[in-house]
Amino acid sequence: MFQKRDRFLPEVCNPGFPQVPQVPADMGCVLATQQLTEFLSVVAERPDSPAVQHAAVGCAARALHADVAVLLIDEGVAATVGVNADDVPVYALGEVAAGHRNSLDLAGRRYAVTFALLDGGVNGVLVLGRPDDRAFTVDEVCLLRNMARVFQLSLSSVQMFANERRYTEENDRLLDSLQQRQRLFEKLTEVQRAIARRSPLDKILATVTSSARELLNVEMASLNLVDRDDPTTGSMAAASGVPEEVVAQVDRMPLAAGGVSGLAILGDELVMVEDYQASPIAMPTMMKARLRSVMATPVHENGHAVGSLTVGMYSEAREWDKPAQEMLRAFAEHISLAITDARTLEAMNQAFLDSLTGLPSRSLFQTRMEETLAADHGGLAVLFIDLDRFKMVNDSLGHAAGDQLLAGVAERILVCLRDDDIAARLGGDEFAVLLPGLGSPAEAVPIANRVLEQLRAPFELNGAEAYVTASIGIAYCPAGSPEPPSAQDLMVDADLAMYQAKKHGKDKFEMFEPGMRVAFQATIDMESDLRRAVVRHEFELRYQPIVRLNSGEITGVEALIRWMHPERGVVPPVEFIPLAEETGLIVPIGEWVLREATQQVAAWNTRRSGRPLTVSVNISAVQLEHSVLPEIVQSALDASGLRADRLTLELTESLLVDHRPETLQRLHDIKALGVRLAIDDFGTGYSSLAYLRQFPVDIIKIDKSFVDDVVDEPTAAALTHGIIQLGRALSLSTIAEGIEHAGQLTSLAGGNCELGQGYYFAEPLTRSDFDDLLFPIDVPGECD
Repeated sequence: MFQKRDRFLPEVCNPGFPQVPQVPADMGCVLATQQLTEFLSVVAERPDSPAVQHAAVGCAARALHADVAVLLIDEGVAATVGVNADDVPVYALGEVAAGHRNSLDLAGRRYAVTFALLDGGVNGVLVLGRPDDRAFTVDEVCLLRNMARVFQLSLSSVQMFANERRYTEENDRLLDSLQQRQRLFEKLTEVQRAIARRSPLDKILATVTSSARELLNVEMASLNLVDRDDPTTGSMAAASGVPEEVVAQVDRMPLAAGGVSGLAILGDELVMVEDYQASPIAMPTMMKARLRSVMATPVHENGHAVGSLTVGMYSEAREWDKPAQEMLRAFAEHISLAITDARTLEAMNQAFLDSLTGLPSRSLFQTRMEETLAADHGGLAVLFIDLDRFKMVNDSLGHAAGDQLLAGVAERILVCLRDDDIAARLGGDEFAVLLPGLGSPAEAVPIANRVLEQLRAPFELNGAEAYVTASIGIAYCPAGSPEPPSAQDLMVDADLAMYQAKKHGKDKFEMFEPGMRVAFQATIDMESDLRRAVVRHEFELRYQPIVRLNSGEITGVEALIRWMHPERGVVPPVEFIPLAEETGLIVPIGEWVLREATQQVAAWNTRRSGRPLTVSVNISAVQLEHSVLPEIVQSALDASGLRADRLTLELTESLLVDHRPETLQRLHDIKALGVRLAIDDFGTGYSSLAYLRQFPVDIIKIDKSFVDDVVDEPTAAALTHGIIQLGRALSLSTIAEGIEHAGQLTSLAGGNCELGQGYYFAEPLTRSDFDDLLFPIDVPGECD
C-alpha cells in the first residue's frame, strides 16, 4: 500500500504563484507550462519539493477544470485538490494508473478521471477527476501529459538545488582555514545566484573556471566539454591562464587524444599528474607550454560525464592534496548544476516546439501521431526526411550557416503540405511529416516529390550558394487496420525506408516494405561479423596487373581486398566496404591494406630486375577525414622500404566535389611525400576541369562503363578518347579499367591510352598466383 501523507489544497494554485484563469484547453496548456517553468526561477530561494508539488497539482486542476486532483509519488499521497489525503483510495488510483479504469467514486460522487505518469527518476502519477458527465477530451489528455513532462523536469531541478545546498553545507569540512571557507562560500554563492538568475551559461562557466584558478592558487584552469553532435570529441568552453594558440589547437579534439582532461571524461574519475612532462598521456601542445603538474575531474549532466574541469601549474611541480581535490570537485559539481539546469530549461522549451525552425518537436509529433492513430482519421503516412550532404555544408560554411539552412529547409517543407498535414524537426538534420486522411500509399508520393523538388533549389547562405538534397522514407498505415502499428513502429518503418533511399543513391524516396526489416537485421549481423573479421584478420588481398598497352609490359598492380568469411566464403568488396565506411571500420581495414600491399610489392621489387612495380591502393573518404593519414602513409612506406613514387593512392571521383579545405590540404601533404594520386572511375561522377586543376592528381582511371562500349558505340569511343586527350593535355597518365577483349585493347592503344587493366590480361590474383605470373618457372623439355 502507498504511505499516506496529509497533503490538502483548496481548488486554487499555491499562494505565491500566479493564478491560472479558466480558459480553453489549448491556452491552458501554454499558461500551465509557463507556471511550471516559473517554479525553477524560485527554487534557489524556496527549494522546497512539497511546495512545487502542491503548486503543480493545483495549477493542473485549474487548467483542466478538474474538481479533484491527486499526486502520488513513491507509493504515497504527495498532494491533493478537492479531497482530503486520508480519503484518497490509493488502490483504486493504482488501477487508474494501470489503465484498468477510467472512473472513480469519491465522497459519494462518481468522477471521470484521467492520468499522466511521471518517469525519468520520479516514480509517480498525477490523477485528475471531474463529474462523469464531463469526460476529458483527447486534447486535455495531451495537455496533462505535457504538463507532467514539464513538472517532472521541475522536480529534477528541485533535486539539483537540494544537492547544491548539500554541497554548500559541506564546504566547512572541505576547507582547512576560515579564510578559505569564506572565500569558497562567496564564490559558490555567486555561482548559485547566477544559476538562479538564469545568467548566460558561458558566463557562469567562465566565472567558475576563473574562481577555481584563484582559490586553488594555480596558474591555469580550463573547462573542456564534450561536443553534443560528436561525443567522441571535445573543446575548451572556458579557460584561464591557457595560451590562446593552445585553445585553438584543442578545438574538437578526440577525447582519446585529450590528455588528462580527456582521460577524466572517458574514465569518469579524478586524474592527477604531478610530473606532466614525463607523463605518457601528456598532450604535445601543453608540453610545449611547459605545463608541470595537472589535475582534472569530470563534470556531469544527469549522471553522465560530459566534460572535465582541469587545473595546473607551469612554474613548479605540485602535489595535489585531498583539500585541493575536494575543492576542484566542488567547483565541478557547480558546473554540473549549471549545465544541467541550462539544458533542463532548454528541454522544457523544446518540449513542444523546435527553437530553431519553429516546427513541432519530436515529442509533440509523437503525441500527434498517437492521437491520429487512435482517432481513426482514415489512412495515414509518415515521411521521414534526412538531408544529404548537410555535414559538408555545416563543416565548410560553419554552424551558423548550418542553422540558417535548417530553417530554410523547414520553410520549404511547409509549402509542400496540405492544411491538415503536420511537419516536425526530429533533431539534427532529420525532419518528419504526418499525412492523415490518405486513401492509399500512392497519395503520399506527390507530396514526397514536391519536397524533393523544393530542396534541390540552391539556398542562399550569407552570400554563398549551398546545395542539399534529401532522402525520404514513407511508411503507410491503412484505414481500419485490425492491428495498426504504434506510432513508434511507424516511425521506425519510415526510418528504414529512408536508409534504403540513401543506399539507392539519395535525393529520392522509398516506400517501406516488410523485407526492409529483414535487410536491416542482415546489416546488423554483417556489422558484427565485420568487427570480428577485423580482430581475426579474415581479409586477403588480390593483385591485378596494370599493363602498358603498347608493349604488354606489367608496370604495376592494384591491390583489391577480399573478405574470407568463415561461413559465407569470399565476400566481395561491394558487399562490405559501404558498411565499413558507415561504421568507421574502413579506417583500420584501409591501414591494413596499405601496409600489406606496400610490403608485398616491395618484396616483389627486390626479386625483379628493371623498373620496379607500382602498387595502387584505394583510399576512402572516411580515411581522408583523419588528420593522421599522411603519417600512416609515411609509416607504411618506411616499414616496407617501398619508394614513395611507387605508391599510388586512388580516390573516388565524388571526393572532388564533396571535400573540405582540410581534405585538400591532407592530399597536398600526402603528395609532398612523393606519393602519386589517381582519380578512380573517372567520368561517372561530377568531374570538372576546375577540380582536376585544384587537386594534385597524377592519374585518371577511365571507368569500365566507357571501356565496355568503346568498340561498338561511336559516342562511347569519342568520350573515352576525349578523356585520354584531356589527360595528355593536363600531363596526366591514363589507365583504362575493365579491358576484356582484344578489340578494346586495340581501340584504346590506338587512342594513345597509356596503361590498362582487366580480365583480358589477368583477373585479380592471389599472392602465389601473381608470383607465378611475375616469376614463371621454366619446365625442362617444354618447347618455347
